[in-house]
Amino acid sequence: MRKWSWIFTLATLVALPAFGQSAFPDLRGTWKGQSESVVSGTANPHHDGTPGSPPRYSSAPFTFVIDKQDGRRFSGTFSSPRQTESVIGVISETGAIYFVDNDGYTFAHLLAPNRLESCYLQISATGRVASCTEFTKQP
Repeated sequence: MRKWSWIFTLATLVALPAFGQSAFPDLRGTWKGQSESVVSGTANPHHDGTPGSPPRYSSAPFTFVIDKQDGRRFSGTFSSPRQTESVIGVISETGAIYFVDNDGYTFAHLLAPNRLESCYLQISATGRVASCTEFTKQP
């Protein structure tokens, strides 16, 4: 009987990692939200700014469309009324979400299956942006 318990224990240890792997959430769809940002200088195309201007608070409506996803990898567009940018991103094993546009970085996580919080950072020679947006997935 001891031999069988040893085999069962070994089989369980080998199988557990497979059970621990969870499917990545399906992020495809349209997400909408209102940013809460602090910007300085010329900021970026989504926020008004002038060279050398001091930090100020800004807000803009955003639409995040994820149209392609393969496991942890995804791509889509991020847009405001002023501009649309393409984005590419990944989901970590811990569930953290990272994506980039042409000039900045976003760190995000799901708050619920239909709510996503993303925080964006950008720095350039003429301006800076730090912004967080809570997105709701549209039906």
